[in-house]
Amino acid sequence: MQWQFADKRLEKIYDKVEQKTRLSKEDGLLLFETFDLNGVGMLANKVRERLHGKKAFYIYNQHINYTNICKNRCLFCAYAVDKGEASSYSWDIKEIEKRLMDRIDEPINELHIVGGLNPDLPFSYFTDLLKAVKKIRPNAKIKAFTCVEIDYLSNLSGLSVDETIAALKEAGLDMMPGGGAEVMSERVRKKLFPKKMGKERWLEIMEAVHRAGIPSNATILYGHIETIEERVEHLILLRELQDKTYMLNKTALSKTPFERKGGFSAFIPLAFHSANTKLLHIPSTTAFDDLKMVAISRLMLDNFPHIKAYWVMIGEKLAQVALNYGADDLDGTIIEERITHTAGAKSAKGLTREFMEDMIKSAGFTPIERDSFYGEVNVKH
Repeated sequence: MQWQFADKRLEKIYDKVEQKTRLSKEDGLLLFETFDLNGVGMLANKVRERLHGKKAFYIYNQHINYTNICKNRCLFCAYAVDKGEASSYSWDIKEIEKRLMDRIDEPINELHIVGGLNPDLPFSYFTDLLKAVKKIRPNAKIKAFTCVEIDYLSNLSGLSVDETIAALKEAGLDMMPGGGAEVMSERVRKKLFPKKMGKERWLEIMEAVHRAGIPSNATILYGHIETIEERVEHLILLRELQDKTYMLNKTALSKTPFERKGGFSAFIPLAFHSANTKLLHIPSTTAFDDLKMVAISRLMLDNFPHIKAYWVMIGEKLAQVALNYGADDLDGTIIEERITHTAGAKSAKGLTREFMEDMIKSAGFTPIERDSFYGEVNVKH
């Protein structure tokens, strides 16, 4: 072993990484406890290069946050408001169509659609939304709705979760983002988002989504009141579900975009932003925190193909560095993102394809424009 660890305890992690042995909960805790950031980064980069070499992915995408009215009002959220507040909004289908048409000349190949739980919107709104988007962007993939939204729509429509997913899929749903679980800890849920579903329900719905042939991402919201043990437990729960859906899809008769893979395609660590929330006293995460979270995610989630460095939350410059700490994807151009910027994010509100590629190249990696399922998009500049 040529690398000399500042923390000698990482040598046993090195041996496991070399032998492709799954890391334990104790290993995860050690990785969070150590101050040897470069050592952890080296280990994560070893796995990243084993999987992807020097490739770094991005996608040309547009966000549609259709309403900020939400009945849950989680304490960590700066985006949600009550109906009647001056800043409240809810776009009708015509408004969404207009926003899509405003960018119709751009080569957008993914629409990311999430919003609040607005009691005034009927179930038909969501199927009509999907149909309208698919009509205007027939060749783009729709990545929409968290498990929280699926649970809400199931209750709203009177349909089972499976029936709700089937109806949305028929209307045009291709993939789901991974939000809503935040940190899978009952302690944290009771304190920060008591109206939101617990981890058992989130995992149940996500398994149903994967069973229906719809791939998804997964996330963690970190840097608030969670402990490192709760972070590790969250990662292990996701890893276990990925194992389960891998076996489910391995034996499935129908082909899906992730045949013989688990239902999760990527994991996204989301750094908490406290501005304009009821948790304003909590300081921002540091670069040390952010890089370590990315690196440990890559090491613990051995069955996840991709780890994202979400530049919206950690900034463009740190996202570049994260490519050497286990991340292989910078997400995308992210046009018109509202949720994180409402919480005080200082990052740009959308990047060009050229900027994304320059950002990747200057970090020493090869930019690969992808589609929602990590198929490479052949683009001639």
